[in-house]
Amino acid sequence: MISIDYDVIVFNEEEAFVAYCPELDVSSCGKSVEQAKGMLNTAVRLFLEEAEKIGTLEDILSESRYKKDAAGRWIAPRLVATEHVSVS
Repeated sequence: MISIDYDVIVFNEEEAFVAYCPELDVSSCGKSVEQAKGMLNTAVRLFLEEAEKIGTLEDILSESRYKKDAAGRWIAPRLVATEHVSVS
């Protein structure tokens, strides 16, 4: 399996934490921030393994704005800022 980097955003939803990978649109949850992040790591790994098995992994990564470097490693697009704002 390939190795990639990805961003994690964690939300608090009542009694659970939701960890979300925006690049791949994959999420998971847990009872703590760390558990949610661990579950997300598993979900991302399984997602990538299945995409590789069915031959769509390169298409998915390209559509998700990942780029291959000169060595053939997939480089993630970078989330550069998050902000909590209000509109009125």
